[in-house]
Amino acid sequence: MDLNKFNEIIRKDHYITYDPEVAKYLDDMSERARHITHLINEHPYGMKHVRKLFSKLIGKKVDDSFRLFPPIYTDFGLNIEVGKNVFINSCCCFQDQGGIKIGENVLIGHKVVFATLDHDLNPKKRSNMKALPINIAKDVWIGANATILPGVNIGEGSIVAAGAVVTKDVPPFSIVAGVPAKIIKKLDE
Repeated sequence: MDLNKFNEIIRKDHYITYDPEVAKYLDDMSERARHITHLINEHPYGMKHVRKLFSKLIGKKVDDSFRLFPPIYTDFGLNIEVGKNVFINSCCCFQDQGGIKIGENVLIGHKVVFATLDHDLNPKKRSNMKALPINIAKDVWIGANATILPGVNIGEGSIVAAGAVVTKDVPPFSIVAGVPAKIIKKLDE
């Protein structure tokens, strides 16, 4: 199994059902991600080296404007995309099997969680997972301790308040807050 085959399975119906080949691939990718994030998190590297390691983690070179304050956590890594001038603060968690796209000029606060997986509600199928992508448009600011759930799109120029749990799409130029997050203000474009 490789990334293309894995992503093809997810795009088909968004479900990851138990299959030995898929399970082994997920285990291997988790081990790979833990190894690379350990290197990022446990060593006092400068930003240039952090960029190099993060590029290795996601399998794509990040722009020289990318900034990350460790530690960072992910159990996959290869389905993260970041635009130019992205800043990720410390202790963020990326559960990216379903895909996480982060646009240009995005600011991500401390301890933000991006969760692209959800388990089946039926207890007999609970080990099955639904993988849905998260898309963050350009010029978004996500406050500390926010959680972004599977399938959410956050529109251009929006703000997610600290501690918000975002369960549905956020329109462009909106501020959302609360649990679950609701629009509290519209911003001027």
